[in-house]
Amino acid sequence: MDASPTVVFSLNFIAIIPLAKLLGFATEEIALRSGSTIGALLNATFGNAVELILGIIALKEGLIRVVQASVLGSILSNLLLVLGFCFFLGGVTRTEQKFNVTAAQTSCSLLALTTLSLLVPAAFSASTPDDQEDKEGILQLSHGVSIVLLIVYLLYLFFQLKTHTFLYEDEEDETEFPTTTLAFSVASLLVIACVVSLHAEYLVGAIEGVVEHWGINQTFVGIILLPIVGNAAEHASSVTFALKDKMNLCIGIAVSSSLQIGLLVSPVLVLTGWAIGQPMTLFFEDFETVILFASVLIVNYLIQDGRSNWLEGVLLLSSYVIIAMAFYLYPK
Repeated sequence: MDASPTVVFSLNFIAIIPLAKLLGFATEEIALRSGSTIGALLNATFGNAVELILGIIALKEGLIRVVQASVLGSILSNLLLVLGFCFFLGGVTRTEQKFNVTAAQTSCSLLALTTLSLLVPAAFSASTPDDQEDKEGILQLSHGVSIVLLIVYLLYLFFQLKTHTFLYEDEEDETEFPTTTLAFSVASLLVIACVVSLHAEYLVGAIEGVVEHWGINQTFVGIILLPIVGNAAEHASSVTFALKDKMNLCIGIAVSSSLQIGLLVSPVLVLTGWAIGQPMTLFFEDFETVILFASVLIVNYLIQDGRSNWLEGVLLLSSYVIIAMAFYLYPK
């Protein structure tokens, strides 16, 4: 029996809620055994694996703008929405929360590099004639930049997991102990992530039918709605850790996820497009690039002191609401 898009959307969204709780539990178990750095990295990786798979599928269909919107939307939702909720809900019952300053500043620097990788193609396009040669130049530039970004991401992993692991670890909590084996936790994380991706795929497929009744434009759907529902489980995990005052783990999930999108997922999608003959580039619309630049700037200001409070959470959430309104009203 064919269900209406609204029913499919609602049921799959409800199904993701308990799965988010299980995903958070599995991540915390891994973090208790192997450290918060590994736990945060695994959580972000499994969450973004779904993005990458859906992106490649859309790329094969030639839906380049949808892929670009999804990439930008994922970065914005992690930086503003998730981090905003973490700061706000974690800070409501506390004066302030602390996290490692050096790790936060390193993450901000990498986010700035991600923004630069989008600003350069935009500036390149704005300063050259709009012709076939210009488009070919942007395509070749995107291929080269993507290779550089992948190398930087690999070096960042080496920095995070090998040479400077101590920067990303939360202080050990002697009152909490793992209740499952490491193998069971990793297997659970893998299975739950697969189930979440299945529900997310149905949910994403139903969104287009639902928004037809609302009269919302496709840009708003790709940048605001899809990332929220597609990463719901990952978002819930991050907020859970903020409530427990595990801010290094919380920021590790939210910011590391954005870094993975910018330094890993985007370049892989560009290079995949190169391999299959789709002209996927790092040239986004000027409006979108400016918004990303402003968002990274705001986050940089707020996390550079290594402290957070509920008001900073309000600032990030307000920024996301303003951006959402702008994309909602953006010409179709």
